[in-house]
Amino acid sequence: MVDLTTTYLTLQLRHPFVSGASPLADQVAAARRLEDGGASAIVIRSLFEEQITMAQTGRIAQMDPSDAEFAKVLAAFPSADRYVFGPDEYLEHVRRLKAALEVPVIASLNGLATTSWIAFARNIEQAGADALELNMYQLVADPVRSSLAVESDIRDMVATLKRTLRIPLAVKLPIFLTAPAHFATELDRAGADGLILFNRVYQPLIDIDTISLLPELELSTSAELLPRLAWLPILRGRVKGSLAVTGGVHTPDDGIRAILAGADAVQMVSSIMRHGPEHFAVMSDGLGRWLESKGFHSVSEARGRIGRPPAANAELVARAAYLQTLQNGLRK
Repeated sequence: MVDLTTTYLTLQLRHPFVSGASPLADQVAAARRLEDGGASAIVIRSLFEEQITMAQTGRIAQMDPSDAEFAKVLAAFPSADRYVFGPDEYLEHVRRLKAALEVPVIASLNGLATTSWIAFARNIEQAGADALELNMYQLVADPVRSSLAVESDIRDMVATLKRTLRIPLAVKLPIFLTAPAHFATELDRAGADGLILFNRVYQPLIDIDTISLLPELELSTSAELLPRLAWLPILRGRVKGSLAVTGGVHTPDDGIRAILAGADAVQMVSSIMRHGPEHFAVMSDGLGRWLESKGFHSVSEARGRIGRPPAANAELVARAAYLQTLQNGLRK
């Protein structure tokens, strides 16, 4: 019998397919359906920095919403009642999920590289979360602030968290980085237990009727998987922590490709929204059949079979693949 088990963030999972951070686990009953459908772990939706600082200090980004100087820009943020969970409700939700589920429950914090809210991670740990995802989503528009400064702030945040947390910590990487391998190794040295490739970028459309920005959220497609597949082999073996992929995994073939490229875990959201929790069983069954057909006895035997190029040649290999792709496409 093929062994589908995997280790992610030191957690033993029965297979690599995990329910990613999303509304899918907003109710205990829904989370049970994910578990019954075959999810090997569940990441609950993010709690945001703005919620924490507003509850603690009445401020967002150190600005007071009642101050006329900041009122206009802060009005663009959702009001407290628009969030599904406030900070206290989030902790209670973690407790309820831990009491109701057998699979690991992973919490998620989403914010900028500031320290005023990060102590809340200890509350999440005490509520019973098995691990924590850190999502440092930000648009850096300040022309004075360098990429080095941004990355240093995130690295320092990870180091600070690792000094206070006992549960594993994963960092969701942004997709737009000048040197992802360098940043990944810096986070690894700071103590990150895992890296997640990559954060999806949500960008508004321009509504030409109202002449305004229109927030738009679309489910992913398999095409989004490609950048993840490119970076997994490069990072595998260069960082000690786990590697997970999120974004673009819809079919068993997508999941198999991610594992061949080096993923320890595969997070899924859009495909579960489309097909329901039962799709986890489709994914794990498909993986098992493929492993057996190739003569593999376990996931670990197949993981990383798409080997990483030697460090000295990685950039040349990538450049050669780029040229080959263009020339093959231009000949058609």
